[in-house]
Amino acid sequence: MPRRYTLTLSCPDRVGIVAAVSGLIAAHGGWITEANHHSDPEGGRFFMRQEILADSLPFDATSFRERLAPIAAEFAMDWRLVDSACKKRVVILVSQLGHCLYDLLARWQAQEWDIEIPCVISNHDTHRGFVEWHGIPFHHVPVASGDKAAAFARIAELFEDAQGDVMVLARYMQILPDALCQRYPHRIINIHHGFLPSFKGAKPYHQAYERGVKLVGATCHYVTSDLDDGPIIEQDVVRVDHSDDPSDLIRYGRDIEKTVLARGLGYHLDDRVLIHGRRTVVFR
Repeated sequence: MPRRYTLTLSCPDRVGIVAAVSGLIAAHGGWITEANHHSDPEGGRFFMRQEILADSLPFDATSFRERLAPIAAEFAMDWRLVDSACKKRVVILVSQLGHCLYDLLARWQAQEWDIEIPCVISNHDTHRGFVEWHGIPFHHVPVASGDKAAAFARIAELFEDAQGDVMVLARYMQILPDALCQRYPHRIINIHHGFLPSFKGAKPYHQAYERGVKLVGATCHYVTSDLDDGPIIEQDVVRVDHSDDPSDLIRYGRDIEKTVLARGLGYHLDDRVLIHGRRTVVFR
């Protein structure tokens, strides 16, 4: 794909926002290839995402930011300009279930995403061979019940050393401490089965089977200090019926978990997710 700048912003809603931003781009011959807008009438807030061909502008991203800054100040914008030439660096965390990890690495290897995966971190050594076969460094960081703080300090250190942009919990079965969640707001993505909070703890699919559920689902969300309560990026479900046994539900659940995680991560990597309190605006 041609190099592009992606501009995302939110601000108090009022007349003239689109005209001011688009006018700046047009005044310099900029070519907008995609534009998305959303106005929230309840909160009185406006959201926008625009993609601009980088080569259509006579200046670089730094100059673009400088020229946009006065407009952003005038409209009290929270904004961000991303250059597609800078590949995002995705650090993956995994435990023993490997279906999401396998799917993410397959998509990376197929160049579905233009990203770098500097490392995979796990509290088990199960997937070392698979990860290293892909040429990706693997870090085994055990989480001892009596000293979890040391493990998570090491994870943060590895993330910083890798210059990570986003941390993906690909069925990483440890609860992140508040300090880590607050250190990387909206930069940690998790996937969990769609039964929460109905079926917590061990064997959720067996619990669901006992209750005779008709839908199996999954939720991809940002991680916050409130467990499994962060802003939701993506969700989906698949219908089940009385002929499905617990092994079928597990198989359906794993399929939809990896699909929903990939879609949610893709939206994040493409700068299509804007935070709106406890909610998200996702420009698909």
